Amino acid sequence: MKKATSLLLALAMTGTLLAGCGSTASSSAAADSTASGATSEEAAATGEQVTIKLANWDTSTQPAVTQLVEAFEAANPDIKVEIIDVPSADYTTKLSVMLNGGSDVDAFYIKDADTMVGLAQKGQLADLTSYIEADGIDLADFNGLAENFNVDGKQYAMPARTDYYIMYYNKDVFDAAGVAYPSNDWTWADFEEIAGQLTSGEGANKTYGAYLHTWQACVECWGVQDGQHTIMDYQTGYDFFKPYYEMALRMQDAGSIQDYGTLKTGNIHYSGPFSQGTVGMLPMGTYYMSTLMQSIANGESSVNWGIATLPHPEGVEAGWTVGSTTPIAINAASDKQDAAWKLVSFITGEEGAQIYAANAQIPGRSNDEILSTIGAVEGMPEGAAEALAVKNIALDRPVADKVSEVNQMLGEEHGLIMLGELSVDEGLAEMAERAAEIVEE
Repeated sequence: MKKATSLLLALAMTGTLLAGCGSTASSSAAADSTASGATSEEAAATGEQVTIKLANWDTSTQPAVTQLVEAFEAANPDIKVEIIDVPSADYTTKLSVMLNGGSDVDAFYIKDADTMVGLAQKGQLADLTSYIEADGIDLADFNGLAENFNVDGKQYAMPARTDYYIMYYNKDVFDAAGVAYPSNDWTWADFEEIAGQLTSGEGANKTYGAYLHTWQACVECWGVQDGQHTIMDYQTGYDFFKPYYEMALRMQDAGSIQDYGTLKTGNIHYSGPFSQGTVGMLPMGTYYMSTLMQSIANGESSVNWGIATLPHPEGVEAGWTVGSTTPIAINAASDKQDAAWKLVSFITGEEGAQIYAANAQIPGRSNDEILSTIGAVEGMPEGAAEALAVKNIALDRPVADKVSEVNQMLGEEHGLIMLGELSVDEGLAEMAERAAEIVEE
């Protein structure tokens, strides 16, 4: 098997990874802690426990997080972890409130990794460099992900898990059309051609060859897949997006994908059409694997699915894809940083990686063994480990100032292009002009 991941660019993914709701919860009943400044070492010396708070979102949809905390507590009986669970839509705002409040939280996942720099600039992230050096952690084990969280020589976060785009496909749709399943070495031109071959039927009985979700990422990410550009490269006029907008519009006109307007008006989520078996192919993040398996296990779907490596642009090596990472950090205002570091180290260490893998999630510390574990999870399709063994991940949003504002603007212009209110050239020109205004103001 090929070496799994070598991650080169800056980061953060489409911030659209998980959805759901939750409420504040604890991994177990909160135990009395030592004085607020007590470290786990001090607690162990007195036979008492220290309680630390870990912020996360939609924990009910992320069983790995609860399992990580339970395993950590079993290995560290002197430390109790209280999970502060926040609904996904409110998480970034709630986290900001907690951090501004001082020591309301000790460790926390960062939902939108591109916000890490802003948190560091506010002095809200603890510098983890000394902990990493003391424990002899080799950041090379994170395949290039860890460097994205290093600012001016200080490591402010650690990669907990990663996700990247793969191609989901419906085997029954391929079989019915007499088309061979996708390989792990194919191009976007192949994807467009195959989508046409798979399309059949009319009206309510129509099967679409593919599905491109309404996020701008599901067009624009293919423009940064080669690792040569990021969404902040407005000086180019965003010409690297053009081939993929043209492809999406051709497919929309040909009827091999549902049109953008219908999807937006109907507020259709990508999981519906694919799990219902009405589309042949779906480029989507690896995070969808566990959701799909759960849907099948619950009897909500019977789709006969497989996965393949994402198609690559012409002239780019097979196995290059686009993705993100979810980092975990420590509150600079926490007076329990030693205990918090033990938790962060566990979650991002080898044991934590195996727990993520057992839940069909890709940890930040990934290798062939981890991918084999994921491929062996009950419900995963045949050949999954090979499909997941990518060579390079170009991260969809770099860690850069004002990247969130630029990304939001790109989404607005994306809609206008897909609706036909702007031509591709007009839309790209507006993107470049507006990005310059945002960045250079």
